[in-house]
Amino acid sequence: MPIAPNFTSVLSKDWEINFTQCMPNGYLKYTDLCNILQLTAAAHSDMGGISFSDMQEFDQAWVLSRMRVEITSLPKWRDIVTVKTWINTLENSRSVRALEMYVNGKKIVGSETFWAVFNTEKRRPEGLALPYEHFELYPELKATSESFSKININSEKEQLFEKSVYLSDLDIVNHVNNVKYLEWCLDHLEVDLILGQKIKSFEMNFLKELSLNDKVIIHENLSEDSIIFSITKENKNCFALQLNLG
Repeated sequence: MPIAPNFTSVLSKDWEINFTQCMPNGYLKYTDLCNILQLTAAAHSDMGGISFSDMQEFDQAWVLSRMRVEITSLPKWRDIVTVKTWINTLENSRSVRALEMYVNGKKIVGSETFWAVFNTEKRRPEGLALPYEHFELYPELKATSESFSKININSEKEQLFEKSVYLSDLDIVNHVNNVKYLEWCLDHLEVDLILGQKIKSFEMNFLKELSLNDKVIIHENLSEDSIIFSITKENKNCFALQLNLG
């Protein structure tokens, strides 16, 4: 797709929270929060001519490598949320994108995301084949108080659950969708921590892709103010999630 006539380097997009996206308490699920952020990033890529469709002409796609989300409060059913997004850095095969969510002009969520260009045929990173110089970059404009980081996976962890990767776990890039990892882990978290909005921030590291029928193990490691989940395949770490509680 060509660059949209109304393209801007900072995009604001409104979304209405519908009942399918909500928990039993009427607030937005953490997984659907991530979906809305990713859909906003995708919309900005569409406008700027570096969307999935554009990149597939070169067998490329953006894949998420790291993500940090800081939450003041969650929106609820029927809220209209405004998500703003811009790019901090973009060069060769890597990009850092910022996102913020507002309700009635008040910021409630900030996120910093790290993306890599991935060749969907060769299954490895490579340089972006499309022009991107028309994107103005904002390296100093941060959406979070802290940047994403490498999560320290403790070897002393408890094995929680074994599962297989199903077709419903896969996305258009033919690997497990990033939100599915989060969903698998949150399914093993105490309900009160979720419904009581005790998660003040979380980080995700995507380490190795998972495919259909892969066998994985979900692990947990507890500390006083955080919970770290990890997912392994054949004793190798594929994913890490750190939940910071408050």
